[in-house]
Amino acid sequence: MDNFTIQNCLDSMSVLADTREQPSDRSEQRLASLGVPYKRQKLEYGDYTYNFTLPNGKLLFTDEKSVCGHAVIERKMNLEELSQCFCQSRDRFIREFERIKANDASVYLLIEDGNIEKLMHGRYKTKFNKDAYLASITAWMARYDCKVVFCPHEISGRLIKEILYRELKERLERGVYG
Repeated sequence: MDNFTIQNCLDSMSVLADTREQPSDRSEQRLASLGVPYKRQKLEYGDYTYNFTLPNGKLLFTDEKSVCGHAVIERKMNLEELSQCFCQSRDRFIREFERIKANDASVYLLIEDGNIEKLMHGRYKTKFNKDAYLASITAWMARYDCKVVFCPHEISGRLIKEILYRELKERLERGVYG
């Protein structure tokens, strides 16, 4: 695929946001700050993935009932929400990441309003032991080749777009879609 075709594909990129993400003022601000068009669609895993127009003029993902993205972002609003995933709903969380792994998709775990220092020092509002929490996160990184990213919620939309754009660009340059 030549550079002109790659750029056309990148220019057509949009973001698919999972329909199960709860609408709120914060989620609407996140979607508005993406800087690219977006559509709500059921995703098999993750909260966000990309879509784009292939060189043949067709969308990668059409109005399918459910999408299995090639690169996905699983977003958590804070360390407390992620803690629930590792504790109360761990089996569901494992199943989701197993589906990602089975589809050989790239996965990012985006944690808003937290950082590794807060996690390591137990500065969050749950009873999850800080050592067990750190072990869970690092196990996810190793087991699922999961990239963990922390950011303030105010910039998460822009970061989601940037990660998905770079993932798509790398795949286009490697000839995955052409």
